Amino acid sequence: MALPVLRCWHRKPLTTSLTRLVFHERIIPNRSCKARLASPSAVVTAARPYSSDRDGLKQNQKVVIVGIPNPFIWLRTRIYYFLIRTYFDTEFSIEEFTEGAKQAFSHVSRLLSQCQFDALEGLVAKDLIGKLEEKCNLLPLSHKKALSADSDEIMYTTPGDVGIYYDDNGRKFVSILMRFWYLTNARLPDDNLEGTRIFQVVLTTSMFYSRNRFQREFTQGVLPDWTITKIEHSKLLD
Repeated sequence: MALPVLRCWHRKPLTTSLTRLVFHERIIPNRSCKARLASPSAVVTAARPYSSDRDGLKQNQKVVIVGIPNPFIWLRTRIYYFLIRTYFDTEFSIEEFTEGAKQAFSHVSRLLSQCQFDALEGLVAKDLIGKLEEKCNLLPLSHKKALSADSDEIMYTTPGDVGIYYDDNGRKFVSILMRFWYLTNARLPDDNLEGTRIFQVVLTTSMFYSRNRFQREFTQGVLPDWTITKIEHSKLLD
């Protein structure tokens, strides 16, 4: 993928690998244009309507998102994106990757909430599935429900750390940490969860924070699939 800004793209390389991670070769085209990310000194603010259906009553809610990007992290990640396009994937686009990661996160979080651990094979690293199963089995029902994040409930998504590394056998890897903030009707004793204090949430829903690390091997001859190698939900799956 190229580095488009304010343009729509319908290519397959990166988006295909992420949607394959979610839907096993079922390609979902991206029909919406993605806007330029905020500049380092900008203040990100947005108001998003959110509807919930609780006890049979439709509730309209408003979420106000306010955040200030860290200029050092912003610059560092842009350098890594440049290196990825230069040495690994000339068509890499963080906008398309973010959209695919959002779909993957929603799908995997729903499987975790339903304790469908066998369905995680091929989507999540093998050594991580057992750890997730052990942790999820200890959670009460309310906490399991809070793990699930529908796409419409994801209020904000942003990349975090980016890594490029080689192992002792010369295999090449790229990892990207994605951070998600989402709303849910699940009720937990402590609503002041880590990672959510930078937002103002108006009305009654709870906001949760999750970090997922996506990894892809770029060694020649390896399938171009992204795998989730780390999943953290604040106060749920630490």
